[in-house]
Amino acid sequence: MNKVFEFLNLIKDNNNREWFQENKDTYDEVYERMNLIANQILYEMNQHDLIETATGKKSLYRIYRDVRFSKDKTPYKSNWSGGFKRATAQKRGGYYYHIEPGGSYLAGGFWGPNKDDLKLIREHLAQDSSEYRKIINSKDFKLTFDIVLGEKLKKCPKGFDIEHPDIDLLRHKQFVLKYNLTDKVVLSDSFPRITSEIFKKMRPYFNLMSEYLTTDSNGIEIYA
Repeated sequence: MNKVFEFLNLIKDNNNREWFQENKDTYDEVYERMNLIANQILYEMNQHDLIETATGKKSLYRIYRDVRFSKDKTPYKSNWSGGFKRATAQKRGGYYYHIEPGGSYLAGGFWGPNKDDLKLIREHLAQDSSEYRKIINSKDFKLTFDIVLGEKLKKCPKGFDIEHPDIDLLRHKQFVLKYNLTDKVVLSDSFPRITSEIFKKMRPYFNLMSEYLTTDSNGIEIYA
C-alpha cells in the first residue's frame, strides 16, 4: 500500500495528462495492487455477507474524473475508491471505501434512495422509530459511526407533521454511515480484514433498513 500512497501523492502534485502518460507503467502497477487489495476485502466480506460485486476489480471506480460540469478541470482523482453491492433484493445498502493519504474512510448506507424508497423509510420511522433509535444509539454504533450522516430537508417532508416527535429522522434524504481511517491502518497488512470488520458493524442498520424497504405489492414485509 506504500506504493499506492506514493502514487497518489505524486498525482496530486502532477495532475496533468503529460505526467500521467509518462508514468503510465507506475499507474498500471498501482492499479494491479489496488485490484489485489480490493479482492482481499471482497474475500473477507463474503465470509459474513452476500456480495453481488463479482471481483475486486469490478468494485474499483475509475481514476479519471468527469470534468464536463466541473470548474475543476484536473483530469485525475487523487484517491482510489470503490464500492460493493449486496446481493438479492432483500439485502439493501451499499459499501464504499476511499483511499487517500490523510483522508481515507469507509462509508455505507443509502446515498440516493429513490422517491418510493424514501417514502417507505419515512413511513416506517413515523409509525415506530424505537428499533431504529435503539440501533443508532447503541454503544457500538456510537463508538464506530457516531451519527447517521447525509443531506436533510430544511423543513418538514410533505405529508408529515412538523410537530412529529421523530421529525429529526424524517428530514433525512440520505442515510450514510462513515468511519475515518488513519494512514497507519490503511498501510497495514490488516487493512482488508479491518475494512470488512467495520463494514460488518453496519449490518444491524442495513438489516433494519432492508425490512423497511423490502415489501410485496400489498406492502407486506417479506424480508427474513
